[in-house]
Amino acid sequence: MAKQKIVMKVTMTNEKKTRKAFKIAAAVRGVDSVAFVGPDKEQIAVIGEGIDSVELTRSLRKRIGHTELVSVGKIEEKKPDKPVVPKETTKAQTPVPIDYHYPPHPYHVHLIPMQVIHEDPWSTCNIL
Repeated sequence: MAKQKIVMKVTMTNEKKTRKAFKIAAAVRGVDSVAFVGPDKEQIAVIGEGIDSVELTRSLRKRIGHTELVSVGKIEEKKPDKPVVPKETTKAQTPVPIDYHYPPHPYHVHLIPMQVIHEDPWSTCNIL
């Protein structure tokens, strides 16, 4: 689901109703942020995912009073811009391969010489 922005005009006559409207809007599942917008701060903007705008409006009407649903719209998330890499590269700018030299291993490894035993192909003994 995409994020959406819901703007509602709520008639708030006093500070108590303003705080109550803010709490009701913030308690809805899926809400990321709530803010007062508009010239007189009489509108509430709710941003989030999967919010039922009609149910939120009904809830505010029931508990606060007159509430109008002003707008509902999707918010497109901006992807961060990738840094611009200059296309001009000169030989001086090309990376030089690094030659790594590792110190000798701290433990002495003793190799055991291998002995190869040749089997006589004409022998009749199977135990060897």
